[in-house]
Order: sequence, then structure tokens, then C-alpha cells
Amino acid sequence: MSVRRGPRPTGDRLRRLLVMLPWLMERGEVSVTEMCDRFELTEQELVKDLELAAMCGLPPFVDEMVDVFIDDGTVFAGVPRLFTRPLRLTAPEGFALLAAARVAMQLPGADADGALARALRKLAAVLGDDAVVVETPPPPMTTAIADAAAVGARLRISYWSPAADRRTEREITPRRVFVDSGHWYVIADDQRSGEERTFRIDRIETSELTGAVDPLREVDVPSGESWFSDDELPTATLRVPASGGWVAERYPTRSVTADGDGWLIEVTVASERWLRDLMLRLGPEARVVEPAEWALVGARAAEALLERYRTGSDGS
Repeated sequence: MSVRRGPRPTGDRLRRLLVMLPWLMERGEVSVTEMCDRFELTEQELVKDLELAAMCGLPPFVDEMVDVFIDDGTVFAGVPRLFTRPLRLTAPEGFALLAAARVAMQLPGADADGALARALRKLAAVLGDDAVVVETPPPPMTTAIADAAAVGARLRISYWSPAADRRTEREITPRRVFVDSGHWYVIADDQRSGEERTFRIDRIETSELTGAVDPLREVDVPSGESWFSDDELPTATLRVPASGGWVAERYPTRSVTADGDGWLIEVTVASERWLRDLMLRLGPEARVVEPAEWALVGARAAEALLERYRTGSDGS
């Protein structure tokens, strides 16, 4: 069994559970030793993963939990009702599940003829296995950055920041390369700020080794929108009505606070143009609370739009 450094990434644990649970539920009960050997886990890691599985289920989380426990060196699993009902998936949800499960099938212990594999074949048949092929070619710098991450090598890079519309020189220690929504990123220790940052690889214009090597450590790939701080993007605090709560679900946010019959939402601002468009969509009841220089962004955008409308009408 390979030696790991630091805690296992949460995403890796969840993908492994996607493989382990169907295999376990087909058998009902398996010795801890057999499971550890099959999935290349220590007993402590297996226990932690199964504890995580036991906390999964459907609301109201009373009798719809995953039924798995360990007793006297044996792992027992029942088939909860949530697994006996057919899933109702949209096409995007189906493709997302298919992609995630195919990645999981590459993990140690995956059964090529097991329940998960059979479900994948059925899902692929319904969706059309060749219906969508998405390729995300890595930027030219990706291989060199991944190689640096593998050994902890520090790099000197020239990075273009869209927020400031300028290039900066930085020293970073790459930790993990990943792809998300069609873009390649690297999680790295940024020597300038002394913090962990996420950089888009296609914005790295030059890269060279500094000769310094830092100790290796594992990092998790951030989930959701929580990691949109890589470019030191500015933020704005918006006061939106109750109907504007969708902003927190759709865009990267730093905080969401109830404020009377509305919300105070701190959003990451990709550009002033993006903020203008957002304020137009939210309507006149929304306003920018902070920073002060953006307080009139919404009003000015509305005035400009009205002026264009008037000009267009007069010329028709």
C-alpha cells in the first residue's frame, strides 16, 4: 500500500465511497480485513469513510440514511429505501453522474462487473454514450506545473490578473492541478501573500524553476464556488430583496446575511461590467452597499440602457 502524506482529499473519499457502497450492498456483510485489502485502505481510513457514508441520506434524515455499521471486525450494510427507488435525473444530471462514476471506476477495488458498472452501462445507453464528448485540452504550461507539484518545486511565474488588468511576477509552489468548467487551475502556495491561492493556468504567461524545493503536502480541490479568490478579485456587498436570493446560489459569494425582508450578499466581482449587468438584472430594489465607488453602478447602468433605448427609438 502506498504511503500518503497528510489527510486524504474529500473528493477522493467520496469517489471511493461511490465504488465501495454498491460492492458492499451486494454482499451484505464483509470482513474489515477484506475491504481494506480490496480498496487499499488502512482500517482507520475505512472506518472514517464508512462513518461518512452513515451520515448520508435524504431529508428529513430520519429513516432515509445509508445503513452501514461495523461489529466485531465485520462490516454490515443494508439497502435503504432511497436506493430502491428509480432516480429521476435531468440530462445534465445524468451526464454529470456518468462522468463522476467513470472516474470512480478507475479507483482500486472497482468491480468491472459489479453493480456500479452495470448501472453505468444502463445510464450510458439511455443518454447515448457517444452523444456528448467534451475535451478540455490543457494549456501549454500544465505539464511543467504538474511536474513541479509532484516534487514541491517552487516556480517564478508571470501571471495576468483580469481584476487589475495587469501582469504580476510571483513565486509559487504548485500543490495540485485540476480542471473545472472547461478551465485548468493550479492550487499553489503564493510566496507574495503567504497564503494558498488558486491560479488559472492559461493566465500564466511564463514559468521557470527557482531552484527552491518545499516540503510536499496534499490539498483538497475546492468545491462549489468557495475558491474564487485566486486572482485577488475585489468584492462588493449588495443589498437585494428576498426575490434576489438567487444571486447567492448562482455566483461566488463570501457571505450571505439576512437583512429584514432581503439579503446582504458579499459577491466576488469579476469586473465592473459584470457588476453592472448583475444590478440591471436585480432591478431598482437592489443596491451596492460597499464599496462606495460602486454605489451608483446600478443606477448609471439603468440610465445608460434607457438612453440607448431612447436613441434607438428616435432613430427608427
